[in-house]
Amino acid sequence: GAEATVAILLLPASTRAMGAAGALALLGVFSAAIAVSLARGRTPECHCFGQLHSAPASWKTLGRNGLLAGIAGITLAASLTTETVSAVSWVGNSSGVQLLVFALSALLVALGTIAGAAFSSLLSAYGKVLLRLEDVERRLSAAGLDDPHDARPAPKLGLDPGTPAPAFVTRDVAGASVSLDDLLQPGLPLLLLFSSPSCGPCNDLMPEVAGWQIDDADTITVAIVSSGDEDVSSVEALEHGLEHMLVDRDLAIFDAYRAAGTPSAVLIGPDGAIASHVAPGPEWIEQLLLGAVGQVDGNMGGDEGLPIGSPIPDVSPWGLDAQSVSLVSDVGEETLVVFWNPDCGFCESMRDDLLVIDRSSTGTTPRLVIVSSGEEDSTRADGFSCAVALDPDFSIGAAFEAGGTPLAVLIDGEGRIASPLTAGAEGILALASGGEWIASSETNRVAGTTS
Repeated sequence: GAEATVAILLLPASTRAMGAAGALALLGVFSAAIAVSLARGRTPECHCFGQLHSAPASWKTLGRNGLLAGIAGITLAASLTTETVSAVSWVGNSSGVQLLVFALSALLVALGTIAGAAFSSLLSAYGKVLLRLEDVERRLSAAGLDDPHDARPAPKLGLDPGTPAPAFVTRDVAGASVSLDDLLQPGLPLLLLFSSPSCGPCNDLMPEVAGWQIDDADTITVAIVSSGDEDVSSVEALEHGLEHMLVDRDLAIFDAYRAAGTPSAVLIGPDGAIASHVAPGPEWIEQLLLGAVGQVDGNMGGDEGLPIGSPIPDVSPWGLDAQSVSLVSDVGEETLVVFWNPDCGFCESMRDDLLVIDRSSTGTTPRLVIVSSGEEDSTRADGFSCAVALDPDFSIGAAFEAGGTPLAVLIDGEGRIASPLTAGAEGILALASGGEWIASSETNRVAGTTS
């Protein structure tokens, strides 16, 4: 009401000085309230422009108010010292054509404002629908009602897995210098999550990210690369108890990793190499994290899969050449079945090493069979010379109680389960080579004794 009164008083020349003085007074009160809030570490949402724009209050808000106060001051000074035509007189002195042009212009501005508000409201509603849908999917998954066979291939964005992760040195929201090497812990992968305080889905994801940093600290390091205002990012970190909140105002890290908007994330292996493509959006980020945590846990062993000694499921897979593929060796040797997907970043990161084992088999290592849930052309392009079975609906993987890719299990010569399901490059390559797998930048070789 006070703002509307000021606007009305500014129109006639006789009350313009009172309107300008009222504007100055209101801006002074607003600025004082904002300054007190900022001094106490609070950044309330500023809705000064309604649906057109809203953002957390900051020192920029005070700067904007200062500019507006300057305009109000000029108006007050002009009203006290000079005789000017008021808005009311200007309309009265205008010709019919000028009034028509003015009315049409005002109508166009009004229609544009209404259309903009409607579009903004539509986008907001659409975003809420997407968030609600994601929440429903998570609840269905938690209740065991999701369909693991209906998996979309992950988009191949960013740098290719296996390439060295771009090094960087920046600072966190506390002002401390942080580099990529500082974040890489021995034996732990690193999840770099690209975010922005002005991104709604990012804000909704932050409580979960805080939980990951606490619950999965022993298996993965999660760092947030924020491209937003440093003060706002600092408040966000304090609000959710986030660690490793890095500052990337010039988007140098974002561009180096070819991130695909916010939120998005990329996995970096303990060796400093890219371990996944960029995951765009909360859904793919959660899948990336779950895969990384499962991979680390799998390297330490587990009780996933069918019991050791039990007969393998009765499945009849078909290969790339439309011929049946047997999961049991005809000559009684062990078979290593690897559940694979060419679109899986973890699979791609170990593909070259597995190809070396595949092509250098000496007969002392387990027979290798690849069970691929990816597309036929992509599977063929991986170049395996061993038997390759196609599992487009993941029915074979589900029969073995495999929860994803890459996973592997040994089958003895009599068609019985000979090992737990093993996850992760190190464990799978060790099983495939019959011993300990050692990979270096110059050579890949098999070491150890045959099991």
